[in-house]
Amino acid sequence: MEPERIYEESKSIEDQVINLRRQIHSNPELSYQEYETARLVANYLRSLGLEVREKVGLETGVVGIIKGRKKKVIGLRADMDALPVMEETGLPFSSKRPGVMHACGHDAHTAMLLGVAKILSEHLEDIGEVRLIFQPAEEDGGRGGALPMIEAGVMEGVDYVFGLHVMSGYQSGVLATRQGPLMACPDSFKVRVVGKGGHGSAPHETIDPVYVTAMLINGLQGIRSRQINPLEPFVLSVTSVHTGTKDNIIPNEAVMEGTIRTLSNETREKALASFRNIVRSICEAYGAECKVEFKEDAYPITINDPATTKRAMEILRELPGVEVKETSPVMGGEDFSRFLQKAKGSFIFLGTRNEEKGIVYPNHSSKFTVDEGSLKIGVASLALLAMRFSS
Repeated sequence: MEPERIYEESKSIEDQVINLRRQIHSNPELSYQEYETARLVANYLRSLGLEVREKVGLETGVVGIIKGRKKKVIGLRADMDALPVMEETGLPFSSKRPGVMHACGHDAHTAMLLGVAKILSEHLEDIGEVRLIFQPAEEDGGRGGALPMIEAGVMEGVDYVFGLHVMSGYQSGVLATRQGPLMACPDSFKVRVVGKGGHGSAPHETIDPVYVTAMLINGLQGIRSRQINPLEPFVLSVTSVHTGTKDNIIPNEAVMEGTIRTLSNETREKALASFRNIVRSICEAYGAECKVEFKEDAYPITINDPATTKRAMEILRELPGVEVKETSPVMGGEDFSRFLQKAKGSFIFLGTRNEEKGIVYPNHSSKFTVDEGSLKIGVASLALLAMRFSS
């Protein structure tokens, strides 16, 4: 099937995809709580006459199955969960749930994959088996939603797997990806520093966890500047410190949280070991007790299969009005990485930035939104990849 025709069919259902996206956007649900979204997805897929499997891996995991006439099995994935963010976009279809928002575009991902389902269901002669994977809990950052769905068998027999993610850093009309490592492994940490509280006027009678935490924040940055190859991508950010109740009270303890991002397993192992050593050494030097916790089941590095990605980029360049770019790696994390460990495939960024429309805010911002004109590009891209890789 010609790319021009796929694009025109995507354009013909553009309003429907936009309406679906707005419906999902106004009813955001946090990780593991995507019950209404999962119900909407399942009902829509059934309206197309597709086989639907619910509660796949998790209560809110949904898989739609399209059985075409070719032999290959293609997986297409969209994540469905929202973030704990108070929306400030002022859109007429803003979140109806205070403190919960689709601030990362998963509403768009879900709507686009539903659009893909409609197109592919009408072209069974051009596809093999296509599994439409609607995944909960991508934002969890630990076990997440991909792993339970994989354990439930969603990737068994899959030859290729593809996913899209809307990104505010790329202009609308741009598709961006790369061969090899694309996104980082995100390790979340929590350090509890236990000292001995007392009066602020007599710090010598205390073990000050605030001071020790300040030393940890400074000392841990030495991992980046003195222990990791400066040419190796690496991030260590302390993003939260909680302690204390009053200006003249030295507290008993402090809790520090943050993230480490790496693009190679060797760098990751070295960084985690150095992190534990530095925390232990500084805490011992000041007589404090420290407990280090890393979130279990951190998402792996997202690694696109080189040959598959090269072919995918060549295919996507055939779509009219689309610019395909090779991007640098980014330090965000994604549990789509788990699907890529089970089958060859690619994760691709879909640009949604549009200055003329004021769509300039980054993912996870309370003012984040997408250029809805880009949704038809996402629909056409996934549909085209499913068709071409079915052969």
